[in-house]
Amino acid sequence: MLGFSVFLGEGLTAEKRRYIQEMKQTGFTRIFTSLHIPEDDPQKVIETLQQLKKLTQKLQLDLMADVSNTGLQRLAIDLTQPKAYQQLKKLGITGIRMDYGIDNQTIAAVSHQMQVGLNASTLTKKDVEELNTHQADFSKMELWHNYYPRPETGLSKDYLQSINYKWKALGFKIVAFVPGDENLRGPLYAGLPTLEEHRNCHPLAAAIDLVDHCGCDAVHIGDSGLSKKAQEQFHSYFKDKKMLLEVDLLSDSYLSLVLGEHTNRLDDARDVVRSQEARKNNQQTIEVETNYSREQGSVTVDNKNYLRYMGEVQITKYDLPADKKVNVVARVIKKDRALIDHIGPGCHFKLKERRGYIE
Repeated sequence: MLGFSVFLGEGLTAEKRRYIQEMKQTGFTRIFTSLHIPEDDPQKVIETLQQLKKLTQKLQLDLMADVSNTGLQRLAIDLTQPKAYQQLKKLGITGIRMDYGIDNQTIAAVSHQMQVGLNASTLTKKDVEELNTHQADFSKMELWHNYYPRPETGLSKDYLQSINYKWKALGFKIVAFVPGDENLRGPLYAGLPTLEEHRNCHPLAAAIDLVDHCGCDAVHIGDSGLSKKAQEQFHSYFKDKKMLLEVDLLSDSYLSLVLGEHTNRLDDARDVVRSQEARKNNQQTIEVETNYSREQGSVTVDNKNYLRYMGEVQITKYDLPADKKVNVVARVIKKDRALIDHIGPGCHFKLKERRGYIE
């Protein structure tokens, strides 16, 4: 499951509405927002929620709100009162992530009314026992990690993995955040990741890492912006099962061999991604040219000096030396190079020329 963030204090501009529609088309199914950001005007928050409700219902997007007792009080909502659930639902909220002083009995009661998110880092086994005592509906519960605006405060991967695998053994689903790549959240504008190592990472690379290596079931974009290019890459990977990489061309030779769709071989090489199709598709003699050093992300074509390997297309996973048998014809743009590590055995990938920008 993929989600993204909308911060209510920013209002629901025409641009934000377009962004929400784009994210839905990309394959995102849930919005995360917060009801306890102290600098937000409560009346503006309610007005924005009412506007947002119309859009989320039209687009069939769930809305998960981060709440605390203090934040709810500012909105005149008391979770101990039965009418609270109707108040939340009237605002379009389909689930709440609860933190900061909400007791387990209240949490258990809420779980029978809507989706509940609990703090994955602070939940204890004693809490789980108490929730069980109060007959909580665990099928409606997820464990959410925080995002961390301040650099150097994000979690380590080892810690995240240990927490996640502990709770997954009990059947919980896990949610975490990756940074956006546009409209970063102020006042620090340093990204909103769960893992510190993801702070300046490509959002898709971070999302794949959380799902494939950290036991996360859902990933949310922490910041309020994901570029159109990144949206295209998310859609390509999660919907079309294909990794999309942009490249800068170094040579006009052999474009038909390089650009377009490929499949990484099942016998996945240590140092390079190897196109399964390229050698079979090659119908020409590859002359010797552009024998540059092969920095990470270099797209190469083996020339005639490599004999039967002539026409093989590769992407280097690491820096490799120049080789007179290998032509360097393009380079994956720097921002996309983190994605190369996630092209696994049998993974489909597409190389697309970047236009109109010089790195």
